[in-house]
Amino acid sequence: MEPVISVNNFSKAFGRKKAVTDLSFSVENKEIFAFLGANGSGKTTTIRALLGISAPDTGSLLINGKKYSTKESSFLGYLPEERGLYLSSGVLETMIYFGELKGLNGSEAKKIAENYLKRVDLADKKEIKIKKLSSGQQQKIQLGITIINSPKLLILDEPTKGLDPINRELLLDILKELNQKGSTIMFSTHQLEEAEKIASSILIIKKGKREVFGNINNIKKEFGTNVISLQYSGELKENTKLFSARISKNFAEITPNDGISSDQILRYLVDLDTLNIESFKIGTPSLNEIFIRVSA
Repeated sequence: MEPVISVNNFSKAFGRKKAVTDLSFSVENKEIFAFLGANGSGKTTTIRALLGISAPDTGSLLINGKKYSTKESSFLGYLPEERGLYLSSGVLETMIYFGELKGLNGSEAKKIAENYLKRVDLADKKEIKIKKLSSGQQQKIQLGITIINSPKLLILDEPTKGLDPINRELLLDILKELNQKGSTIMFSTHQLEEAEKIASSILIIKKGKREVFGNINNIKKEFGTNVISLQYSGELKENTKLFSARISKNFAEITPNDGISSDQILRYLVDLDTLNIESFKIGTPSLNEIFIRVSA
C-alpha cells in the first residue's frame, strides 16, 4: 500500500544556511509517526514544505502520492507550532466557524464542539473570549479545531506545547482514539516519553539530516537489549569501569561497558551501602537514551 506521506531527498536552505539536507522518510497508513529532533533541526521546515507553505530546493514531498493541495484539505488536520486563533471570538463560536470551513454543517459542528469541550474540561468556558483562556486552554481549543472533522491525516507540530502533565495524557488519549478510528498521525515533540507511549515509528533528525528512522521497537533493539532500568533510594555511586548511567532523581538507565554482564553490575549495586534497590530490569534503552546518544 502506498505511504500516506512520502519524503524523498528533500533539501532546503535559507540563504547560506542548510536547514534540511537530503532527507527521506515515509509514513504508512494508520500509523502514529513521531518526528523528533532538537530545536532548529529541521522539523518545522519539513512540515511546512510537505504542506506547500514553502517550496523545497530539491526533492519531493508527497501526500497520498501527490503534492498537497488545499483543495484536499478536508481530509487533513494541521496543527502549527504557532497558534492561529481569533482571540476576540468566543470559544464555541470559533470552533463552529472552523467546523463549517471544514465541511460540517452548523448543527454538526456545534454538537462535536460541545462534546469536545466537555472532554477537555472546558464546557464552562464555551461562551468566553479565547483571549481570556490560559495558554494551555488555548492549545486545547487549537487541537479541537484541528480534529473537529475527524481528518484521515493529522500533522501536529508540538501538539502538547503549554500543557501540564495531566492534559498531555488527555491529548495523547485523544490521539490514540483517533488513530484507532483510522487516522494517520504525524507529530513532532520534545517530550520523548510521549513518542514512546503512542508512536509506532519514529524519525530522529539532527542538523537537518536523518539519523534514525523506522519501527520504534526495532530501533530500540538495535541500540541494545542489555540496558538496565534501576529504581532505587539512597545514593547511586557510579563505576565507569563497569557502566555508564543516565540518572534522574531515583531512576537510572545503566548501559554496561563492553564485556561487562548485568550480573556483575547487580553484584556491584547490591554491595553499595548507600543504595537500596527497588527494581532492576534488563531490556532495551528508552527513547530518551537513544535520542541523547544520537544527538550528542
